Amino acid sequence: LKLLCEVKRASPSKGVLNENLDPVALAKLFATGGAAAISLVTEPDHFQGDLEWMDSVRPAVTVPLLLKDFVIDSYQLLDAAVRGADGVLLLAALLSETELQRLIGEAKVLGVDPLVEVHTLEELNSALRAGATLVGVNHRNLHTFELDMSTSARLLPLIPTMVTAVAESGISKPEELAKLRQTRCDAVLMGEVFATSADPAATLATLAAAARGM
Repeated sequence: LKLLCEVKRASPSKGVLNENLDPVALAKLFATGGAAAISLVTEPDHFQGDLEWMDSVRPAVTVPLLLKDFVIDSYQLLDAAVRGADGVLLLAALLSETELQRLIGEAKVLGVDPLVEVHTLEELNSALRAGATLVGVNHRNLHTFELDMSTSARLLPLIPTMVTAVAESGISKPEELAKLRQTRCDAVLMGEVFATSADPAATLATLAAAARGM
């Protein structure tokens, strides 16, 4: 499994996770600790993020960066590309299939990979019809914030082999990674486990080993 490690200061479901979180320092730790890519949660109102994080982190690491915000229009895609983002988040729950198709196309023209996040079979089918080649299966219901760890077991087998499949939310233990290694999953996105860890470097080392099957 590839690790997509996330820099996240807060969340709507848990509140503030780490008010002293240093985005650049944590991103460097991720990059040296084996992360295949880094997600920056830049949304300010619900996650206490900042678009300036991208400007600060981009020169500090060489791994791909995902700008994670509620992207709903073309300007945000252009802004992300100018800031050096390699990817952006598109929420299937927030966008119609037509909007998804348009934003996926525009992102790819800009050289930015759109990670299309889904939670239901309907959203997955919509994302695939819209042309998604990078799909995130979110265990968290965005309407209720409840976690259902069986979501990936239901949806991952339905993702075509040419599409990169990412499992998201609620994953924090080596045994969970071991279980996902036996599935269609290609990568795992984790953030809260690092933001709340007293020793993020040690946590990353443990999880990276589990992701490699060690």
